[in-house]
Amino acid sequence: MPLPKIATPRYELELPSTGETVTYRPFLVKEEKVLVIALESENSKQITNAIKTVIQSCIITKGIKVEKLPTFDIEYLFLNIRGKSVGEEIEVNIICPDDGKTQVPVTIDLDDIQVQKNEDHKKQIRIDPTIMMEMKYPSLDQFIQNNFDFSDKNAMDQSFELIATCIDKIYTEDEVWAAADCSKKEIKEFVESMNSTQFKDIEKFFETMPKLSHAVTVTNPKTNVESVVVLEGLSSFFA
Repeated sequence: MPLPKIATPRYELELPSTGETVTYRPFLVKEEKVLVIALESENSKQITNAIKTVIQSCIITKGIKVEKLPTFDIEYLFLNIRGKSVGEEIEVNIICPDDGKTQVPVTIDLDDIQVQKNEDHKKQIRIDPTIMMEMKYPSLDQFIQNNFDFSDKNAMDQSFELIATCIDKIYTEDEVWAAADCSKKEIKEFVESMNSTQFKDIEKFFETMPKLSHAVTVTNPKTNVESVVVLEGLSSFFA
């Protein structure tokens, strides 16, 4: 006589980037095992494959390509799948800002963590009176580098790499250059030829990009000083 099949619950969420409704399920024990093994390996490629496989397996809605989703969609999906799988509350150790060293444990309900959007955010950037640039959001590979990077690359190299992978196209009134048709060297040289003001406009794209965000109030037990700390990005909630 065959064993009974365990029913898997289904949930829905809206992708922050498009508002599209996605149906998903919690990850199973076998999938959690894949994630744990990958994270313990500290191998970025293995972690990328594991997260992609698990998220893709848990999304029931057809036609969603995880590798094409922007970083904040992936973070929001992963957060919700994780919440429905292993518990909707997490405990995070917050460092009190007033002394910079005292840690206070805070319990956060995952339902309270949302993707925050900035009204000043825009994907089109004017480089000079004739040249415009259109950006695209970081993808799954960049999500892994942001949250699970074990390499020895310096911050400047990573910053340039991120910018280069997020340029979608460069255009004038008469011509359009798709970044996909340009070499990494060409893109790098184009970015390096900018002045500080132009480069800051690109940095603003990343600074104002939609991101997971949640404000928590902590009281330092040593000084009794109350502070508000804003946690941003997936790594802040699982550090």
